[in-house]
Amino acid sequence: MIILKNIVLIGMPGCGKTTIGKLLAERLNMKFCDIDEYIEEKTEKRICEIFQDGEEAFRKIERKAVKEVSENLSMVISTGGGVVKSERNIEILKKKGMIIFINRSVEKIISDIDTKERPLLKDGKEKIYKLYQERYVLYKKYGDYEIINDTTLEGVVDRIMNIL
Repeated sequence: MIILKNIVLIGMPGCGKTTIGKLLAERLNMKFCDIDEYIEEKTEKRICEIFQDGEEAFRKIERKAVKEVSENLSMVISTGGGVVKSERNIEILKKKGMIIFINRSVEKIISDIDTKERPLLKDGKEKIYKLYQERYVLYKKYGDYEIINDTTLEGVVDRIMNIL
């Protein structure tokens, strides 16, 4: 199967975007890019270090990274959970890609996420509920498709393959 568009994964931190993205890219024989990892390589800083300068400083770097990564074709792209906060990011991602919202319950995210490594979640698990409430509407609005992550990761990849 040859896919000429990018496959862009959006969703909450801890919903499985990166792991699912890697599995999907492998199965489709496509390149994979995690935007947060891309930002860390480009800036030579960890995301949590960039956030020390404030969320807006990070979002500015993220917008540039989204633009650069989106120039590619036939790539699976895993975005950061807050990429949906900028409508411009979504416009850029949709230009050459289809957007898939990986929807995983907050309870499951909380059960296995390490909040210390996530800058916006470092204040505790209550913050996850707040972020979910803020972003859920945006994920639904911007996703071309929604996949519920309530099975194995391979099962989620199978569901995406069925869409393709």
